[in-house]
Amino acid sequence: MKRIFTSADEAVSQIQDGTILMVGGFGLVGIPEQLILALEEKGVKDLTVISNNCGIDDWGLGLLLRKKQIKKIIASYVGENKEFERQVLSGEIEVELTPQGTLAERIRAGGAGIPAFYTPAGVGTITSEGKEIRNFNGKEYVLETALNADFSIIRAAQADHLGNLIYNKTAQNFNPIMAAAGKVTIAEVEEIVETGVLDPNMIQTPSIYVQGILQAKQEKKIERLTVR
Repeated sequence: MKRIFTSADEAVSQIQDGTILMVGGFGLVGIPEQLILALEEKGVKDLTVISNNCGIDDWGLGLLLRKKQIKKIIASYVGENKEFERQVLSGEIEVELTPQGTLAERIRAGGAGIPAFYTPAGVGTITSEGKEIRNFNGKEYVLETALNADFSIIRAAQADHLGNLIYNKTAQNFNPIMAAAGKVTIAEVEEIVETGVLDPNMIQTPSIYVQGILQAKQEKKIERLTVR
C-alpha cells in the first residue's frame, strides 16, 4: 500500500528550499497541476527544476517562475512563456537547454542507473561546449550525464492502492521516465481504484517507482487556443 495523501499541501510537505525537482508533462499536457499550485502556495524557493518546458505565464511551472521560486531549470524548450524568456535574457535564472531527445534519455538513464551515454545530438553546437567528444565509427558523439531528482511530481489517469499507474494517451510523455528517476515520486491522479482492477498489461509505471498518490481534478487548460 502506498501513502495516499488527502491534500496537495500534504503531498508536497517534504519538498524544501533547494530541492532538485522533476516535473512531468509536455506543455500543459500531463502536468501535476494541483501539486504545482501547492508548491506555489508553500513558497519553496531555490528549486532546480527538470522539465520539458516551463509552462505558460499564468499556469503550470509559470506560476513558480512568476514568484521567483526557481533558481535553475534544465529543459529543452523556452516556448510560450514570456516571463521565462525575460528571466533568461536578464540573467535572473540559470538555464541548461538540452535537445529534447537528449533530455528524455538523460532522465531515462537516471532511472535505469546508467551514469552517462554518448549521443550525436548537439555535437558542434553550444550544448556540447565543455563536454567530452569521442569518435565512434567515424562519427563524433558528445558525452551526456544522467539526471536524477530528489522528488518527481507527475500526473497519471489512474492508480491503484499499490501505486501502479496508467496514463491517458499523450499525457504519458515525460511522466513514466521521471517516475523512475526521482528518489521520491508523488503521482497526482484522476482516479484511485482498488488493487487488482487495473489490467496488468496496461500498467505503464510499476508501483516500485511510486511513493505517494494524490487524487485531484485537473483544469486541463489549453496552452494555445486556435479557433476558426
